[in-house]
Amino acid sequence: MAAYKPVVVQACPKLGERITQDTLYWRGYKTPVQIKEFGAINKIDFSPVPPYNYAVTASSRIHIYGRYSQEPIKTFSRFRHAAYCATYRDDGRLLAAGSEDGSICLFDVSGKAPLRQFEGHTKPVHLVGFLSDKYRVFSGGDDYSSNLWDIPSATEIISYSEHTDYVRCGCASKVNADVFITGSYDHTVKLFDARTKSSVMTIEHGHPVESVLLFPSGGLLVSAGGRYVKVWDVLKGGQLLVSLKNHHKTVTCLCLNSSGQRLLSGSLDRHVKIYSTTSYKVVHSFNYATSILSLALSPEDETIVVGMTNGVLNVKHRKPEEKNENLQKKRQPAYRTYVKGRTYMPKQEDFCVSKPVKRVLRKYDNLLRSFQSSKALDAVLEPPIMLHTPEVTVAVMQELHRRGTLRSALAGRDEKQVNLLLTFVARRVIEPRFTPVLVTVADMITDIYQPVVGQSAIVDKQFLKLQQAVGKEIDYQEELLEVLGMMDTLFATFTKKRDTSLEENKSNGVTEIIETNRNY
Repeated sequence: MAAYKPVVVQACPKLGERITQDTLYWRGYKTPVQIKEFGAINKIDFSPVPPYNYAVTASSRIHIYGRYSQEPIKTFSRFRHAAYCATYRDDGRLLAAGSEDGSICLFDVSGKAPLRQFEGHTKPVHLVGFLSDKYRVFSGGDDYSSNLWDIPSATEIISYSEHTDYVRCGCASKVNADVFITGSYDHTVKLFDARTKSSVMTIEHGHPVESVLLFPSGGLLVSAGGRYVKVWDVLKGGQLLVSLKNHHKTVTCLCLNSSGQRLLSGSLDRHVKIYSTTSYKVVHSFNYATSILSLALSPEDETIVVGMTNGVLNVKHRKPEEKNENLQKKRQPAYRTYVKGRTYMPKQEDFCVSKPVKRVLRKYDNLLRSFQSSKALDAVLEPPIMLHTPEVTVAVMQELHRRGTLRSALAGRDEKQVNLLLTFVARRVIEPRFTPVLVTVADMITDIYQPVVGQSAIVDKQFLKLQQAVGKEIDYQEELLEVLGMMDTLFATFTKKRDTSLEENKSNGVTEIIETNRNY
């Protein structure tokens, strides 16, 4: 009796992920460290000066973390209600934050009690920031106002009431100490100059604005709201340069890397997208467990910190670069040690001892070997095989069809098994590598189970899905045939023109020869 030959599974090439320099760079971050906070994390801000600690605002507390610490090294908890938007000053010595009761607190990083407290907003303050001169603070609240405060005297300088909805985000210009920008849920972004009594520019984003960002040069402005990230040219009066729609849910936060060449955006769809600021194409993305509310990148790009709605702080550090010159590698055996004797050819007087190789068969091969067709088909219809290696399922079906036992293996199944079988066929029948086999399988299933159509709503639904999949594929094929006919016509026209031009050139050449002979 001949030995059993295992089922040959057709190997199909897989399209690998495109590896770029950005992919290698952003993959260079370690496995994240997760820290649980007391509530949703609404703001993360890095200190601009070494050692680059970062402030995390969640619930009614502000925690200061060291770059590599998993426990807060300092806590500000002098808030009666929720705290919002803790932001460092450019020198890293002061920290300002808003609160639910409408007050703004100014802290010394080395102290505990507030140095200043600004009162003027009547509703929660979600936006606080420092102007680049370091002596003024701007704020925005749910009372629709944007205020400017003087730090030394703790007084209000000016108040703007131009927004018609909550003011939730903003930033200050690093080029001009009098310019700051606010974004509101009234779909607008406004640019204010502290020397004027009204806004100097209004930009219509089109959705409630969740985050704004100004490039270090001060010429480009990025706004995020809804599913859109939009880039505006401030120097051209707020002209829209590009609109990005790469997220599936609301974009909540933005940040730039240290060089300004990469823009990061976080969203409620649990993704962080990284864009190139030259082409504005996504060069990499990170996936997280839950929706993202805040995002920050350290000044040296060594650490990415993400705050989520469930109060989890996700911290990723870059892997340190290994210095090969300082590492003493253990000496490995020479290559010839491993290949020694492999090319030896036995002589005539040598006695060769062969080691029997035990061949391990798969479950479906063992069942096919014992002619259990139905059980072999059941073995390859398990979800892990169907989802990850559908070529195995199709190969077994093809082998059963070759043996002539496919119809008997498909028959006699209950509602659950027929539903599983039809789900697989409807999903994979449109793939060109599986179509020849699965069309035959679909034909047999329809022929076998046609008498019971209408008795099960689940099976009927799968039959309709199969019909829709086949109908769409037929429509695509018809459209492709039409395109092919158009291309054939174009190619035929080009060929005729080329033949005509060649004939004209030949005739012109003959005419010229005749004329030259006459002249002689």
